[in-house]
Amino acid sequence: MEVSIVVPLYNERDNVEALYSALKSALEAMHCSYEIVMVDDGSSDGSYSVLSRLAADDACLKIIRLRRNFGQTAAMSAGFDCAQGDIIIPMDGDLQNDPADIPRLLDKIHEGYDVVSGWRRDRKDTVVTRKIPSMLANALISRLTGVHLHDYGCTLKAYRREVLDGINLYGEMHRFVPALASQFGARVTELPVNHFPRLHGVSKYGISRTLRVILDLMTVKFLMAYSTKPIQLFGKWGVYTILAGIGTGSMTLYMKLFEHFSMNRNPLLILTAFLLFMGVQFIVLGLLGELNARTYFESQGKPIYVVKDRINLD
Repeated sequence: MEVSIVVPLYNERDNVEALYSALKSALEAMHCSYEIVMVDDGSSDGSYSVLSRLAADDACLKIIRLRRNFGQTAAMSAGFDCAQGDIIIPMDGDLQNDPADIPRLLDKIHEGYDVVSGWRRDRKDTVVTRKIPSMLANALISRLTGVHLHDYGCTLKAYRREVLDGINLYGEMHRFVPALASQFGARVTELPVNHFPRLHGVSKYGISRTLRVILDLMTVKFLMAYSTKPIQLFGKWGVYTILAGIGTGSMTLYMKLFEHFSMNRNPLLILTAFLLFMGVQFIVLGLLGELNARTYFESQGKPIYVVKDRINLD
């Protein structure tokens, strides 16, 4: 299998048939072996019945149905796990990504790149709630990860299979795959792609995702920089905390000896020590929780989704 197209779907009944037709046209024109893996992420609008009907007449269309709405990252991970192609291309199911861009992504992969990320240069979304937050997020992600891309949020990307085999996805991590792949030496580039306005249905994502993306970015930064040497992070914070404690303790002692200010009435030392201690504890607990989650899932080979039905899959 040369190419696998992975499409996570959630309540996209009105878009499924048009997307399927556009994908078939683009892929048939390429004269390569392919499969289309569509993942129904717990849709409640009848999307699965449409997918079932289409798959009954086309063995190249593989359907995965999750028991409930696990989220885009989990649905994408389910598709990646079942995809058999040497090159895997995820894309949105809302018809805003253009299947005609697939050959261009493949051409870029064949130039020797391991990851080709789509760039919605002329994005057809609202300015205040989508474009501006996206620009700020992309700048922040690029700066913290060192992998400079204009559009981390574009689902349309192309990956060599071996890149995805070494990456496990959690939370909202699908957008950070290029950064995580670069950690293992993958060659990453980006390519301007088409972007269309949504014609049917409503967007499932908005500005409310910002906090989750920021938290996941913290995790990605930790995994990229400190996963094999956490003492360099936690030890540094420990030294800073000790120095702060020494500083506030010295100030409290100075106030006691030279200004005759009672230590019992001086909250500075206790307050500073308490705030620093609690801040460090919260960060450490969060990061240790991330590591424990990976240990829990990966040691058991346990996926982050539950499949209800499969069509045209062994």
